[in-house]
Amino acid sequence: MSVNLLKYWEHVDDPFTLDLKKDFYQKNFKKIHKGKDASLPCFTIAKNEEEQYNIKAGYFIGVDWIEKDRTALYVEPKLNKKDKEVDYIKMLFSSLRHSDVSNEINELFEVKWEQSTIEIEQKQDLLTPFLVVEFLSLLKIIVRKGLKKSYYKVEQNLNSKVKGKILVGNTIKHNLFQNKNLYTYCSYDEFGLNNKENRLFKKALSFVKRYLPNYTKLFEIDTNYDLQNTFNFISPAFHEVSDIIELNEIKHSKTNAFYKEYEPAIRLAKLILKRFGYNISNTVKDKIQTPPFWIDMSKLFELYVLGLLKDRFQNNVEFQHKYYGNELDYLLNDKDFQMVIDAKYKLKYINGKNDDDIRQVSGYARLKNVYRALNKKQGEIIDCLIIYPDQENGKNDLFDIDLKLEKVKHYYDVYKVGVKLPIIN
Repeated sequence: MSVNLLKYWEHVDDPFTLDLKKDFYQKNFKKIHKGKDASLPCFTIAKNEEEQYNIKAGYFIGVDWIEKDRTALYVEPKLNKKDKEVDYIKMLFSSLRHSDVSNEINELFEVKWEQSTIEIEQKQDLLTPFLVVEFLSLLKIIVRKGLKKSYYKVEQNLNSKVKGKILVGNTIKHNLFQNKNLYTYCSYDEFGLNNKENRLFKKALSFVKRYLPNYTKLFEIDTNYDLQNTFNFISPAFHEVSDIIELNEIKHSKTNAFYKEYEPAIRLAKLILKRFGYNISNTVKDKIQTPPFWIDMSKLFELYVLGLLKDRFQNNVEFQHKYYGNELDYLLNDKDFQMVIDAKYKLKYINGKNDDDIRQVSGYARLKNVYRALNKKQGEIIDCLIIYPDQENGKNDLFDIDLKLEKVKHYYDVYKVGVKLPIIN
C-alpha cells in the first residue's frame, strides 16, 4: 500500500493542500504534570471558513499518521523556514555530559510502538540516533563509576566436582547417557560483572556498533568523532561480559543511588533492540519502518540550557527547584548572580517579550522558599532571566558574559539572554 508522506518543520503555521476525509486532525504529546494531563499538540490540521486546510506544528519533531495507512506527517527540526536545520543530536550530546540530566530523558520522547509503522529513509530517522546518543552517554557515566557487580546464576558442566545445585536432568541427558561419568551439570551463584543488566547493555552495544558507520554518513564529522570516541571508551569495560540475554529475563532491576543511571540505561537498551526489531541487519538498511514517535524540542532546549549553565556555574545551579506545586526551571545561587531562570524555546524573544512568561518567572521569584534558598530578606528583589534561542546574535556559551546585560523592556530586574543552537551544515 502506497503511503503519502508529507514533510514540514516544527512550529510552522501554513496553508495545507490535501484531500482528507475529516475537517480536523490533531496528535498530542502525552505529558503528566502534577498528576494531571498536560498533553500538548504535536500538530493540528483544521479546515477554515474558506474550506481550506491549515496546519500548525508545535515544538515537536517526529513522524505520525494523519490518516492511518494512508497519509503520514514528518516534522523536521528547524527554527523557521530560512534557518538551517537545528542539530538536535548535538544539543542532546552536549546536555548529557552532566549526570543530572539522565533522570530527565524519559520526558524527552514518546514512541507509539502499538501503532502501524511508517516507511521513511534512514536519513530521516530522528529516533534512532536520539536513542543511541542517550544510551551511550549514560553508559559513559556508568563506565566511569565502574560496572555494577552482583550475583547471577551460572549453569556449567563441571569435571570431577560439584558446586551449588545438581541439575539432574541435564546430567543424565548430557553426561550419563554419553559415558561422561565424571561430569556433573550444576547451577550456582557467581559474583561478578556478567549479570543480566550488563549483558543487556553488551547486546545493545553490538547493535550500536553496526549502526555507527551508517550514522557517520548522516551527521557532521565532529559529532561523529565524539560519539565514536564515546563508544571506544565504553567498549573495553564490557570485555568480560557476554551478550547472551533474553529481554524477558530483565523485568525488574534493583538499583541504588550510586547506580541510578542503570534504570534509564536498561530502558534505552530495550528500546534500541526493539527499534531494530531484534535483527542486527536492520541497522544498515536505506529505508526503515518506524513506529510513530515525537521528540519534545522545548524540553530538549531546557536540558541544553541546563548544560550551558552547568558548564559555567557547576553545582551552583539547581534544576527544577520544586516547592508546593511550583517548579522553577533553574535556580542560580552564585557569588556573582542570584537569579530565577527560565528557558523558553520561542523566537519571540529575539525582538520582543512574552508577558505571560515574565509574570510566571516573576511569581517564582516571590516564593518564600526561593528567598530562603538564596538567603534573601523580605523586600529584596530577586533577578529573573529568560534564556531563548537566537541564531543570529545569540551566545555560543554562557562563559564570561554578563547575564544582566540585556534588560526586558517595561520591567525592573528582568533580563534575557539569547543562545545559539548547533546547526547541521
